[in-house]
Amino acid sequence: ITSIMNRVRNLKNKYRNEDNITDEFNYTKISADTTDNSGTVNQIMMTTNNPEDWLCFLLKLEKKGVPQMDVSLLNRLIGRYSQAVAALPAEKYSQDQSYARILVRFAELKALQDPEEARDQFHLARLNCKKFAFVHVAFAQFELSQENEKKCKQILQKAVECSAVPLELLETALQNLHLKKKQLLSDEEK
Repeated sequence: ITSIMNRVRNLKNKYRNEDNITDEFNYTKISADTTDNSGTVNQIMMTTNNPEDWLCFLLKLEKKGVPQMDVSLLNRLIGRYSQAVAALPAEKYSQDQSYARILVRFAELKALQDPEEARDQFHLARLNCKKFAFVHVAFAQFELSQENEKKCKQILQKAVECSAVPLELLETALQNLHLKKKQLLSDEEK
């Protein structure tokens, strides 16, 4: 066992050195390379590869700027979210809230570049994580932003029919849609 543990430790050190990681990976720190982050991604994929760690990493990466204003950051984020989605099997994580958040945020970021691709990503999120009301609300908000009020309403009604939770979130979104508000949920309601 000692021999195996030493070998694992040596491999970890090797990858750490190769990827220029300056801090020990502990789910709260990211690699020193703020533009690439390949060290942290490799660490996540080699160790836990779970939605919580991916989401933590991705949200930290998002704090580096405003994707709507920084095309370089937007492209980097889309690449990393795409990598996370590819690394996390839907059949294993469809009931995981962090996984659902990754899918939704990926679709929201894609909407800044290509609305049609974003729509496909929202469909994927809704298909894989239909029990979460926020997934449906995010898709409905996207359709509303594309001036497709009818589709927005259909999405919210289908979410109610498939018993997405919490129901109150869907009811609030439907009420705000009925009141012709541009935001289905206020920041407080989110």
